[in-house]
Amino acid sequence: MKFLDQARVFIKSGAGGGGAVSFRREKYVEFGGPDGGNGGRGGDVIVECVDGLNTLIDYRFMQHYKAQTGVHGMGRDRSGGDGSDTILKVPVGTQVLEEDNETIIADLTKVGQSVVLLDGGNGGFGNAHFKTARNQSPRHANPGLVGEEKWVWLRLKLIADAGLVGLPNAGKSTFLSVVSAAKPKIADYPFTTLHPNLGVVKIGEHDFVLADIPGLIEGAHEGSGIGDRFLGHVERTGALIHLIDGTQEDVVEAYNIIRGELKAYGNGLDEKEEIVVLNKIDALSDEEILEKQKALKNATGKEILLVSGVTHKGVEAVLFEVVKITKQVKKQKRQENEEEDIKAWSP
Repeated sequence: MKFLDQARVFIKSGAGGGGAVSFRREKYVEFGGPDGGNGGRGGDVIVECVDGLNTLIDYRFMQHYKAQTGVHGMGRDRSGGDGSDTILKVPVGTQVLEEDNETIIADLTKVGQSVVLLDGGNGGFGNAHFKTARNQSPRHANPGLVGEEKWVWLRLKLIADAGLVGLPNAGKSTFLSVVSAAKPKIADYPFTTLHPNLGVVKIGEHDFVLADIPGLIEGAHEGSGIGDRFLGHVERTGALIHLIDGTQEDVVEAYNIIRGELKAYGNGLDEKEEIVVLNKIDALSDEEILEKQKALKNATGKEILLVSGVTHKGVEAVLFEVVKITKQVKKQKRQENEEEDIKAWSP
């Protein structure tokens, strides 16, 4: 299945049905009176988060979604039926934005969440509704209200506990394939990964979701290479695993390029917990490893982990570090949610 993380769709809610103008006319019934029923309500347009989806590919082939119009009222005090709703089913992590692609309408992060994007129009009153002591035979009814319509953007941001970032050919896909059952494409040329991949990692008694995104290059925030559009998939992560290719001559420059792109992208990516990993140490001598590890430590002020994705050396240390950070992040989020619940509670 092709991965699609952004789609533009047209939505329109249903118009309300018109009220009926009708009078009861039966033999031997002297005072029939008005009996026009009300029109039915138009259907809503709803977006719902469902399980089992991981892409927005369905919205590539169908861009128009319209709810059903309400049925008109009828004689004998019969009200029209309501129009059926139209439901847009999306995967977990989908955001709905206005046509400007900036203003967020809804952010769906849990299965079962749903939001009404457009309300259907109300049905019109039939003439029976307007009957009064002074006006016992009204000959007018209300038309139904028209539905609303607009274009919206659907944008998917994958839900993961940790994300892999780095320059092209830093070994991200290899690392993901080693630590999980994911099977990303692996080759010896840049930009092998063209769309994000997810893998479930199990280490000891713990498990977490790891996201691999296409490699970044200098100027990605300006559109160079694949650009930075896939960075949104690691916005929700608790930690970033920054892989650096140890076979490069200047590993510090490689580190600074990615940090610059994260800062230029914004949205708090450059403030996330970061695990700096020197990868491909199987292709380096002991002296080269120590030299590059020391240079990175001086530049970052962090402990540099050594890994070889091919030989699996040092992989477990990285995974346990991710587990440690994600547990702290989840604990902090639980505390924040509890505080919000306490503030929202009222007797």
